[in-house]
Amino acid sequence: MTTLKAINDLSRHTEPLRAELDGAIKRVLDRGWFVLGPEVTAFEQEFAAYCGASHCVSLASGTDALEMALRALGIGPGKTVLTVANAGLYSTIAIFATGATPVYAEILPDKLLIDPTDMKRILDSRKVDAIIVTHLYGLLANMRSILLFAREKGVPVIEDCAQAHGASRQGKKAGSLADIACFSFYPTKNLGALGDGGAVTTSSPELAEAIRQLRQYGWSKKYQASRAGGHNSRLDELQAAILRAKLPLLDTWNARRRDIAKRYNTGIRHPKITTPGTHGEEYVAHLYVIRTAEREALKQHLAAANIPCDIHYPIPDFAQPAYSALFTGVRLPITTQVCKEVLTLPCFPELGDDEVDTIIAHINAW
Repeated sequence: MTTLKAINDLSRHTEPLRAELDGAIKRVLDRGWFVLGPEVTAFEQEFAAYCGASHCVSLASGTDALEMALRALGIGPGKTVLTVANAGLYSTIAIFATGATPVYAEILPDKLLIDPTDMKRILDSRKVDAIIVTHLYGLLANMRSILLFAREKGVPVIEDCAQAHGASRQGKKAGSLADIACFSFYPTKNLGALGDGGAVTTSSPELAEAIRQLRQYGWSKKYQASRAGGHNSRLDELQAAILRAKLPLLDTWNARRRDIAKRYNTGIRHPKITTPGTHGEEYVAHLYVIRTAEREALKQHLAAANIPCDIHYPIPDFAQPAYSALFTGVRLPITTQVCKEVLTLPCFPELGDDEVDTIIAHINAW
């Protein structure tokens, strides 16, 4: 039996940082500046440098980041955005918020990321105005192929890095691989705030300036709205200070997540379970997701042992009740099957090897 509270125990994650977090909060309280102040400016500079991008513009959430990235690229009514349907509806919500229409590519059956070949098929068959590439579960997509196909058609690419903070390939980090990138700092993320938060990174000064205007009513200067589609979407000073305290620890946390994922991969030996592949720096194990055709039975087995698990994500975007009537002709068999099989196991930096081994033993005994 285990005493795990959740698949990501935030109390265990934050408790060792109490002194640093208390100091960050006190610094903001003492200063008395709570919105768009020096903590936000410093965090934006530090996070841009960490990602290898020229600019970071912080926002109120990752979903806002996706919407504003689309708006900065000129996406609106009558436009079409290519994405995947197995990543929790977030890109679809952002696309609909701009008035544009999503079109879905199939995913790779082993990595569960966008299939570049199917993406190319769609680009060759219809007009697409932008592409959102989700680095799902902490694994970088094949950006080389994606960018090659996109550049041939002149289509801008957005990275959805909400689950991939710190993932890198050949020395280039998530957030620096496409035209513009979007992050969430929701508390369970690899780099999480103590509330909601998000950001956009880019090396385009024009796109960065567009996002800065969009996050504050579309203002080009105070009380002068020069850009349509603006929001009130600002990361506050307290969250920026907390993220600054956490950022230097991100690579260490990611390394531990990879160790946990490798331990699961090595230990789980069950004929009805498929584990994710073992990866290098391109994987930061935001979520450790297995697959089984008998998911409900495994969930009940784990629940009996007090082992928490979750499903990321059970319903394809095109099958969501709010939107399914718009996608009656969509047939993506791999996406549909994967959504019926995925199951997330606990994976966070403070998880002990003994706890991982206990979970492995219960799974193998199923």
